[in-house]
Amino acid sequence: MSSSSTPVTFENPRKVVKKVLSLSQSEGDGATVRRSIGGCELRNLDPFLLLDEFSVSKPAGFPDHPHRGFETVTYMLDVRTHALSFFHVFSQIYSASIVLPARCLLKCCSVFYVLTMHAGGLHPPGLLGAQGHHQDRRCPGRGIVHSEMPAADGVQKGLQLWINLASKDKMIEPRYQELKSKDISQAEKHGVKVRIIAGEAFGVQSPVYTRTPTMYMDFTMQPGSQLHQPIPEGWNAFVYIIEGEGVFGGEGDAPASTHHCLVLGAGNGLSVWKRSGAQLRFVLAAGQPLNEPVVQQGLFVMNSRAQIQQAMQDYYYGRNGFEKASQWSSA
Repeated sequence: MSSSSTPVTFENPRKVVKKVLSLSQSEGDGATVRRSIGGCELRNLDPFLLLDEFSVSKPAGFPDHPHRGFETVTYMLDVRTHALSFFHVFSQIYSASIVLPARCLLKCCSVFYVLTMHAGGLHPPGLLGAQGHHQDRRCPGRGIVHSEMPAADGVQKGLQLWINLASKDKMIEPRYQELKSKDISQAEKHGVKVRIIAGEAFGVQSPVYTRTPTMYMDFTMQPGSQLHQPIPEGWNAFVYIIEGEGVFGGEGDAPASTHHCLVLGAGNGLSVWKRSGAQLRFVLAAGQPLNEPVVQQGLFVMNSRAQIQQAMQDYYYGRNGFEKASQWSSA
């Protein structure tokens, strides 16, 4: 069943069961984030571990750091015009985050698969000018060390979502996937526009594969429009409001506004109404819960304290995927 912009009655409509206001905080090296999932009020929402709305400009950013045990989606919110061409970026890594493919070939013992490599957005340094360049590269190991730094001048804004991996997948080989804005599936109907990062809306399916079953969509609604989006029953789901104000869940419910994360209850679909004022923009994400223990220590997410200690030792001693971490630097 696909989403609709005309009235639909869900058998079991989803309602908002929790509302979290994300407040600004410092993160990385001079960057600012608004954290909703992963903060004090909402530690996680299985399979989601963290949601940050970030704002960063040179020289701030997120210097070299390791990851293990989850996948990340980094989604740029603004399309800008610059000498190096800013655009939306969708990046996905299994058991890590965005990697630096060209430099990893020389310095890192991580296994990765590069589908697309080009300039723009929040992008690893060293790849500028490689627009439209496609590469596949592999070298042995399973650990990732990387940085996320601005590629050019100006404030860059986006969302980063951490999605947990099942225990059987936590030590798989990393994989990298990146899409330009023009390659993200889109649809528009009756005043509602959607960019489909993962999943299906308005009969349009995203080609993106996520190891943990997930849907992730960026909706923009004009005044007077409404949306009725199916969500698989049994999946946990949330909305994060990027811009504007709207009514979510029940037509008579109080409106919610910018920077709020709305946790949705059980059901098979979400209804949204945008009655008046400026446009409403939000992301809707849902995922199949893993129902497994979550033990997190900073940038490592595993299923037990022993596995966390093993990950920290692997990184410290440079083994089991981190063999050349001590020599790695993105500077």
